[in-house]
Amino acid sequence: MSPRPPIRVLLADDHTLVRRGVRLILDGEPDLTVVAEAGDGAEAVAAARATEVDLAVLDVAMPRMTGLQAARELSRRLPELRILILTMYDNEQYFFEALKAGACGYVLKSVADRDLVEACRAAVRDEPFIYPGAERALVRSYLDRLHSGGGLPERPITEREEEILKLVAEGHTSKEIGELLFISAKTVERHRANLLQKLGVRDRLELTRYAIRAGLIEP
Repeated sequence: MSPRPPIRVLLADDHTLVRRGVRLILDGEPDLTVVAEAGDGAEAVAAARATEVDLAVLDVAMPRMTGLQAARELSRRLPELRILILTMYDNEQYFFEALKAGACGYVLKSVADRDLVEACRAAVRDEPFIYPGAERALVRSYLDRLHSGGGLPERPITEREEEILKLVAEGHTSKEIGELLFISAKTVERHRANLLQKLGVRDRLELTRYAIRAGLIEP
C-alpha cells in the first residue's frame, strides 16, 4: 500500500518572517507540505485557484483583503478547500466570524508551534479545531448572551461594504478600488456614501478609525 501524499498547504500572511516560521513548522511534518505562499488575502485567493491545494492557512489582518474576507471568497469558489484562520487575536467575535466565513479552525500565533499541526490534520479530516482554553469562555459568553435575550452580534455592514471600507482605509482611490473589485468607480462611490451614512461618520479619517476598531486594518 503506497503512502498517502502529503497535505498541500497554502500559507497567507503579510509578514515574511511569520510565513517563514510557520512554513518551517509545517514542512517539518511528513504529512504536510507548503506548496504556495501569499502576502495578502487577494493573493491567497488567486494562488488557491492557480495551485492544487487541500488547505489554506490564512492570517486575519492582511492588506487589500483580510483573511476572513479571503475565507468567504474561497468558500464560495472552492467549497472543497479546507480553511484555517491563524491569528494573534484571542477574540470571540473573530472566532465566530471565521466559522461563518467557512473556516473549520482558529489557531493563535502565540501557540502555533503547539497547535497548528494538529489543527491542519483536523481540518483535512473535516473536524473543527478550537484552540485549547477557548471552549469554556466561548460557551459561557454565548450562554450569557442568550440569558440576556441576545444572539450573536449582527454585522453592521455588508461583506461588499466591508471590502470597500478596508480598501478606502488603506488609502486606495475609488478608481483603484473599482479595478480591484471589478466594479465601476461610481459604484464604489455609492457604497462609500452608504458606509458614511450607516456608520454615522463624516470622512475617510473616521472610516479608517472604524476599520481599525473592526480589525480590518492594523493601526
